[in-house]
Amino acid sequence: MSAKNLGALGVLATDRRDHYVSPQVTKELWSDSAPFTTIVSNRNIVTGLADPVYKMFEHASAFIKQQFTINAFTSACPNNDTGIAGVTIDGIVGLASAIDSSYVGLQVEVWDTTLTTRKGVAVVTAMEAATSLTMKSLKAAAFTFADNDVCYVIGNAQEEGVVSPEAWADELKVIWNSTQIFKTPVEITGTLYEAALRGYSNELARLRMEKNKEHKMQIERALLFGTSVMGTNLGGSGTMTETLRTGGNSKSIRTTYGIISAIEDYGSSTETDDDQSIFSRATATYTYNDFVDDMEKVFYYLPEADSKIALCGGGALSYWSKLQGAGGAGIAGKSKWTVNMSDMKRDALGFNYKILETPRGMLKLVFAPGFRGIRNDHMVILSDENLSLMQYRPSKFQANIKTDNAYDGVKDQWISDLGLGITLIQSHKLFKFV
Repeated sequence: MSAKNLGALGVLATDRRDHYVSPQVTKELWSDSAPFTTIVSNRNIVTGLADPVYKMFEHASAFIKQQFTINAFTSACPNNDTGIAGVTIDGIVGLASAIDSSYVGLQVEVWDTTLTTRKGVAVVTAMEAATSLTMKSLKAAAFTFADNDVCYVIGNAQEEGVVSPEAWADELKVIWNSTQIFKTPVEITGTLYEAALRGYSNELARLRMEKNKEHKMQIERALLFGTSVMGTNLGGSGTMTETLRTGGNSKSIRTTYGIISAIEDYGSSTETDDDQSIFSRATATYTYNDFVDDMEKVFYYLPEADSKIALCGGGALSYWSKLQGAGGAGIAGKSKWTVNMSDMKRDALGFNYKILETPRGMLKLVFAPGFRGIRNDHMVILSDENLSLMQYRPSKFQANIKTDNAYDGVKDQWISDLGLGITLIQSHKLFKFV
C-alpha cells in the first residue's frame, strides 16, 4: 500500500525524502587550528638545514645585571683608606665567573639580604689570590658586611695615571634541537572513490582536507608540547649527545622540543627572579598589583617590541574577558581597575585576536585550539626574536603513493620534516591560571 502522509515509515522515510539542507556542504570546526605554527613559520623560517640536528648560538648581555653576594664574611668596612681585605663572595652574575683582576675598580652598592636596607657604597681595590677582594667604603661612614649581602655594580672608578684595567669576556652559549618527521596518510578503496555520496560528493577530497587539518594540529602540538631525549642546553652549559629512541624497525626517531615543554623544563619559576618564566596564578586571589608586577617581567627585556603575542587556551582567554567579574570577583572588581581590551580583530595571517593593554605593553591574545583539555587555562607569551621554524625538508603532499600490484585504491600522505628553534628561554613566559 502506498504511503498516505509524509510521516509514514518505510522507503519514503529512509530513502526518498531529502533531509539534507545543502547535500554537498558539511560545516567544519577549527578552520584555523594551528596559530602557533602559522605565526612562527611566517615570522622566521629557516630552510636549507645541513642536518636534522641543528645548533644555535645565544647570548644574554651581562650589562643587564651585574652583582655578587657576600659569602660568610661579617667584618666591618671602615671609614678610612685602609678598607677591608679578604671579602669572600659568591652568587656572581654578569661578571667573570672566577674572581680576577677585572673586579678591581668596580663600584658597588651594598644592600642587606632582604634588599630593603642600603648599607653603603664601596669600591674594589684589589683581588686576592682569586679567592677574595679588598673593598673600601666610598661614603664617610663605616658599615658591616653580613652573609648574603648583595653588591650591585653601579659603575667603575679607576685610579688616576694607571694602565688600563684587566678585561674580561663571556662566551656564546650553544643551544640545540632537532627536526622530526611527521607523516599523515589517507587511504580509500577504488570503490569508495567512485561512489556518489551526500555530505561531500568526493570522499577522497573530504578525507584529504580532514587529514591535512590533522597533520597541522599534530605539528602544532608537537611544536608546543614535544620533548627530546637529547635536551636543548637551554638550562646550562652542557654537551650535545645525539641520544635517540628507535622504532619497531630499529630506525632512529628524532623529536623536537616544544616551546611549552622548554619553558617548563628550563625556565625559572622563582618569584624573586627577574628572569622568571613560569607564573602560576590563582584567579581567585590574583590582584592588579600582581598583574603589574608580572607584566614588568614579561616586558623586561629591551629593545624588544612593546607588543607581544600571547597564545591562550579557552579558559585563559575567558579569564581576561571576565576580569570585571560579577560581584567584583575579578581583578577589576577587586582593585577598581578598568580593563582595556579591544574588540575582536582579524590578523593578516588569518586568526582572530584581541588586544589587552598592560602597564608595560600590549598583549595580542590569540586563541590556540591546541591548548584544549589539560592546558585550557594556560597562556604562553612569545618572544618573536627568539623563535624560529627549522625546516630540514619542505613539507609536501604526496599523492597516490601505493601503486604496486594494481592496487585498487588511492593512498596519499602529508609529510613534514621540521622542528622548533628556541633561544633565550627567559624571554618566553608561561602563565598557568588555577
